Amino acid sequence: MNEYRQTAEAIIAAVGGKENIAAATHCATRLRMVLKDENKIDKAAIDTVPLAKGNFLTAGQFQIILGTGTVNKVTAELLDITGVKQVSTQEAKDLGAAKGNLLQRFVKTLSDIFVPIIPAIVAGGLLMGLNNVLTAHDLIIKGKTLIEAYPQWAGLAEMINTFANAPFVFLPILIAFSATRIFGGNPFLGAVLGMIMVHPDLTNNYALAKAIEEGTLQHWNILGYDIARVGYQGTVLPILVSSWILAKLETSLRRIIPASVDLLLTPLLAIFITALLTFTVVGPFTRDAGVAFTDAVQWLYNTAGVIGGAVLGALYAPVVITGMHNSFIPVETQLIADIAKTGGTFIFPIAAMNNISQGAAAFGALFSTKDAKLKGVASASGISAVLGITEPAMFGVNLRLRYPFYAALIGTACAAAYITLYHTKAVALGAAGIPGIISIGAQYLTPYIIGMAIAFAITFSLTLLFSRSRYNPERQTAPAAATSAPETQEPPRPLAGEGAGGEGKQTQTDPIPAEWVMPLTGDILAASDIPDPAFAAGALGASFAINPTDGTVRSPVNGQIATVFPTRHAIGIEADNGLEILIHFGIDTVKLDGAGFTALVKEGERVSAGQAILQVDLDAIRDKVPSLVTPIIFTAYDDGETVTIADGKPQITKA
Repeated sequence: MNEYRQTAEAIIAAVGGKENIAAATHCATRLRMVLKDENKIDKAAIDTVPLAKGNFLTAGQFQIILGTGTVNKVTAELLDITGVKQVSTQEAKDLGAAKGNLLQRFVKTLSDIFVPIIPAIVAGGLLMGLNNVLTAHDLIIKGKTLIEAYPQWAGLAEMINTFANAPFVFLPILIAFSATRIFGGNPFLGAVLGMIMVHPDLTNNYALAKAIEEGTLQHWNILGYDIARVGYQGTVLPILVSSWILAKLETSLRRIIPASVDLLLTPLLAIFITALLTFTVVGPFTRDAGVAFTDAVQWLYNTAGVIGGAVLGALYAPVVITGMHNSFIPVETQLIADIAKTGGTFIFPIAAMNNISQGAAAFGALFSTKDAKLKGVASASGISAVLGITEPAMFGVNLRLRYPFYAALIGTACAAAYITLYHTKAVALGAAGIPGIISIGAQYLTPYIIGMAIAFAITFSLTLLFSRSRYNPERQTAPAAATSAPETQEPPRPLAGEGAGGEGKQTQTDPIPAEWVMPLTGDILAASDIPDPAFAAGALGASFAINPTDGTVRSPVNGQIATVFPTRHAIGIEADNGLEILIHFGIDTVKLDGAGFTALVKEGERVSAGQAILQVDLDAIRDKVPSLVTPIIFTAYDDGETVTIADGKPQITKA
């Protein structure tokens, strides 16, 4: 029996048998399964499978990292054994999403709506922070603001203030466009609805209380019924509900209106009916509900004080594991949009404390674990976590060893309690952790920085302490001392291409061929900066990444095309000296099923360094995938090796 079939059988047994597999597919590196009962997964058993390089459960799919080439063969064997029909990656994604409970599906929907508009909110919030620097008393000059000391900068402050307010004043347009698209409607009709809700003829929502107090609020009178002419600037809930109504109404109208007049009547009726419902029923009710919810969150934070901050800090990482942290995005958006009343969001600083703690835990594991490969993952993922991306550290190191995760919970709780004491808040969203400094209100910078120091110090110290306790699985199963004679010990595994005589092979000191050229034009990123936990943790091999500025992918070496994945988003190349390279264009691009990708070569074709091998339509795929960042992976180097770039050429360093 070949190793691929043995691997498939081991995986089938570990996931609860073939009866538990509802669907299966694979991408360039991962076997993806939708399981009927996820509680039957035996992750410990999968960890013992030699070809399995990692596994995780996400969005209703259980994914096992097998690596390029291997995943095709193992999947084929698994499908043959189980009789399960292979589905497309999009079908697997849809099946996985449908498996979640109502709350999980709700959170996923919120995430899908808000993630695309976060850059706009970040830009507005950071501009708001810059305005605060210019207008805050005692921040830089005692007793004065910067513009009071230097009046010539007053115009710049006013300009920045206008720029900063724009994304929040017109927030309903951004949300409506994104939400209507997710709900299945025409996003441009959604944008029109958003424009109606912030039309300048309406009383600005921020001035509503004053207008009511002064009796200047205007109304439309329709058949004796008064409808308040109030805008919805800076709101979230009203436009979410109205966008859902618009999308469902548009879909229903298209079913009953004849095609000959569909273009004329459907948009007209959908917009008119939805807008009428918005200003009469939906808007007033949901605005009051949104204000009440925001006030309740604020009250809980302000009333519970330090204890509340500690509880929120301790719970944040477990919430991230479930994916429920995406539900915080609308709450934070509303808090920032209503910054004049709320002062900003307190959730972001707590999330930042968690990032620092997860990074500190990974660094602690670096010094305490005896696993050489895990040391490499810990160092890279620790840096990634303190710079804003925690998944590699959390899933690749801390949860795996457990005791670093426990230390991180305690460290986050202590740091969150401290920053809560000073009511630390952010005026923008962005990368939590050290980069989050630019998102924090100017008056809160000192407690924020001290809070990060507390999180790091406590977590790092506790990780080292816990590593000596019974919580450390390495102490529970200490390896036996080696007793075999040197000549009977297994020789060290050679680096890829290293062999007898070394003729025509790469060496450990210089495995990269001399003709190397970068496969893409763009910014070079470290592996830890890849926005995907498996790639960032090096589970597929030593790697770096490129954030592309154009869509032409070129062969980096002279060699042969080893693999052209059916969806064309990934290509494997074997250099003449034996070096194996996988170019995986973008993150989660497998779901596009080849749309936007044109392969310029075939498997087995001879290529030269610099030759174009793949053309990607960046504009066509940019808004459909999480990121265009493209990992360049040296698949044979999976023992914790790292990649650095020197003079435009990668260098692989043995851990």
